[in-house]
Amino acid sequence: MTLHPQSSQSPLSKERLRLWLKLLKASNAIEDDLRRKLRADYASTLPRFDVMSALSRAPDGLKMSDISKMLKVSNGNITGIVDKLSDEGLAQRVTKPGDRRAHLVCLTQKGKDVFSSHALAHEEWINDMLADLSADDISETTRRLDTLLAALRGSKDD
Repeated sequence: MTLHPQSSQSPLSKERLRLWLKLLKASNAIEDDLRRKLRADYASTLPRFDVMSALSRAPDGLKMSDISKMLKVSNGNITGIVDKLSDEGLAQRVTKPGDRRAHLVCLTQKGKDVFSSHALAHEEWINDMLADLSADDISETTRRLDTLLAALRGSKDD
């Protein structure tokens, strides 16, 4: 690891570090609140919500590996969640057409109904958490985050 003593003393470098810490703090605060609310109101978890959300956007189902890639977690994590969703009748594994060895996971009607109520609550919670932001604040923050994301994607190409 190479240290860059000059960059650590740059005012802009320090501001970038502060920005990163504020982004992390804001993200963690929102995520922590969502976790608490899902647990309290639905006896559920954020990873479970995320899996159901991914499945809700794929009516024909998803392979386990596709869910893992989408959520950037291991297949093992997904398997446990899908097993529980299946046990509760919220999801099912179906044979992939044309390949009896491959299975797709999809929400059952009960799963769709449950997720629909969770998603509505999730939207309301986010709306409440960000209620102090005006439409202009949201637009400007979104624009700046899009710029940041584009820069981060560009730095991966280097």
